[in-house]
Amino acid sequence: LVNFKDGQWVNPRIVPYGPIELMPGAICLHYGQTIFEGAKAFMHDDGELYAFRIDKNAERMNVSADLICMEQIPVELQVEGIMRLLDVDRKWCPTMPESSMYIRPFMFATEDALGVRPSSEYIYCCILSPSGPYYAGGFNHGVRLLITDKYHRAVTGGTGASKTAGNYTASMRPGLIAKKCGASQVLYLDASNTYIEEAGAMNHFHITKDKTVVIPEFNDSILRSITSVSMIELLPSLGFKVRQERININDFVAQIKSGDIIEAGGFGTAAVVSPVNEYIFDDGTIIKVGDGKIGENTRKIYEAY
Repeated sequence: LVNFKDGQWVNPRIVPYGPIELMPGAICLHYGQTIFEGAKAFMHDDGELYAFRIDKNAERMNVSADLICMEQIPVELQVEGIMRLLDVDRKWCPTMPESSMYIRPFMFATEDALGVRPSSEYIYCCILSPSGPYYAGGFNHGVRLLITDKYHRAVTGGTGASKTAGNYTASMRPGLIAKKCGASQVLYLDASNTYIEEAGAMNHFHITKDKTVVIPEFNDSILRSITSVSMIELLPSLGFKVRQERININDFVAQIKSGDIIEAGGFGTAAVVSPVNEYIFDDGTIIKVGDGKIGENTRKIYEAY
């Protein structure tokens, strides 16, 4: 825990997990000034914990803070605090294959004020949680996404590029509707219903016949995924071409039907790679990607990462 008060970050400390006291007028409770991150640490054979690119998460935390008018917190302070907490709780990190210690840093506005304005006081906090393998039964199953023009996660000029709580609140109702359609999540389009944006809480990707991995171009309504950024750096060494572009939804569907797109999925911290086997439309029409199974390219990417 660290407090921001009187223009500075003060009293960094590690304390037992428990309640955090807030005034009823705390700005976070009324106007949603809250941001968070998600990262992982892994136990290596040498008995040490390694946090995966935690500096990138700390940098993105400040991007989120800036976008919703919160105070930035030094990257060095974030990283040192997380590392010290991992050191204290290292014995709780599971050691089974593909397990990890999940890292959840977050920050919220604590000033007791009812006016609609940015807070002058904040708490930065980080909690940990042992996490088993995301694919407990093995990397064997893909998901279905709902393609709809009725719901949007974020819009241009909004907060879509920040990891703020409100963006996830906005996704809950569409997520429930997707499940009623037999889908895992929504493939979100931009506000004009023209271009692909996010796949649920992940960055979308697809793979073409010539082994090109295509990821939507980052903009102010797409969260810049640490996993996607890492994939962009990693993929050329695996023999893949990679590019980012605006992906027209009609072109995307046509290329699936023609067989030009052979695999698709999402990149994100929790699942790393989530294969998509099918897309379903509001009218119930279903299109299958490739042969409807997890492709060899997607599997190769997941295992390499």
